[in-house]
Amino acid sequence: MKLLIGNKNYSSWSMRPWVLLTEFDIPFEEVHVPFESFAPDSRFKAAVAERSPAGKVPVLVDDDGFAVWDSLAIAEYLAERFPAKALWPRDARRRARARSVCAEMHSGFATMRDAFGMNIEASLPDVGARVLADNAAARADLARMIDLWQEALATSGGPFLFGDFSIADAYFAPVVMRMRTYALPVPADVAAYVSRATAAKGTAAWIRGALAEREFLQHEEPYRTSRD
Repeated sequence: MKLLIGNKNYSSWSMRPWVLLTEFDIPFEEVHVPFESFAPDSRFKAAVAERSPAGKVPVLVDDDGFAVWDSLAIAEYLAERFPAKALWPRDARRRARARSVCAEMHSGFATMRDAFGMNIEASLPDVGARVLADNAAARADLARMIDLWQEALATSGGPFLFGDFSIADAYFAPVVMRMRTYALPVPADVAAYVSRATAAKGTAAWIRGALAEREFLQHEEPYRTSRD
């Protein structure tokens, strides 16, 4: 099984299935397709289009060449392929709620995505403070994220959103990275979850890979002109 991903420092969508596979010890081969241009004739588009008509990462390619793209579809496919791993919570109601919050993340939080691009190696607390001060939609997205996480943690008792680590935690891993990069203000219980999620095996391994990268992409870093 292969997983096509983009740059670890920037690719939030790639992070989700990679963290999931790593956390649950599901063997896979990483295929790194560096971002360089999103033009239709770019090398990135050409490389990904060989496996996915969407032309985007991540793409999971099974041993027989069957390809699945879109991070949520990949997560569902893995949950069906490896039922003993319990990638979703075993309890039916927790499982339904976990699917609900992942779907909300999948289709929502547009302002948070745009205003706080994933950039793992950076530390941009001033940017975080400025965006929240000026952007009501960003404040609303953050408030909704806090409510979502607090409700899940209060119901499950932790340590992760629905008890044991699940697809939901992998799905929100890029948000955890944004909270760290931009020092977004969160209550103590959410901050504790951020720390636990950061230390989880799959997330920690992804972070190490991101910090080892040396590719600086200006279009991914609108707040900076050079590396610090």
